[in-house]
Amino acid sequence: MTWTSEEYGRSHEGRVGVLLEDGTVPKPVCIDSNSGASGWEVRHWSVYDGAATYVPRPRAHVLHAECSCGWTGTRHTVDWTAAADLAFRESGLATAEQCEEDWDTHITAVGNTTVPLPAELEELLQAVAAAIEHLGRDAPTAALKAARSLELIAQRTAYWPARDARDHELENVAAALGLNLDDTRGLLARYGRWSPYG
Repeated sequence: MTWTSEEYGRSHEGRVGVLLEDGTVPKPVCIDSNSGASGWEVRHWSVYDGAATYVPRPRAHVLHAECSCGWTGTRHTVDWTAAADLAFRESGLATAEQCEEDWDTHITAVGNTTVPLPAELEELLQAVAAAIEHLGRDAPTAALKAARSLELIAQRTAYWPARDARDHELENVAAALGLNLDDTRGLLARYGRWSPYG
């Protein structure tokens, strides 16, 4: 289970992280297949329940949000006493949801560090989005044409800014957009119409 936002995608992909009592990150848990011939590795927080299976599973001590950018959230200690006989995927769900809320707060903070748009342009973009959504309820084909027009506008208007941004430090451009270096490189290449591998 991972979380992403439309604006930042994989640059800020979140998940629930697990820490053991000694503060270490557990290895993935190997789940056997029904045939017993092979299995697969799972890192979902709910498998760290300390179950005495064929290969005993580690028991989570802390759940916390993690982001692909390296950020980690508040550590929430797992209350195994309150869990009683519930499966961890049920007893730990509220804590996992708190981790997602922590990640949401992180994404808001990321947005606050990016380059701001002029207020009038932000309002205009929101108005256009709302107008297309409204149009889509009555005339879906027209809404698709409008969305396609936006794609064409983006390609046309972002060409020179992407080329100009290429002259700046990639780290600074990435920070201004809230993206990682690879995603920034790909975005500039797409709008500037050059190969990201060149």
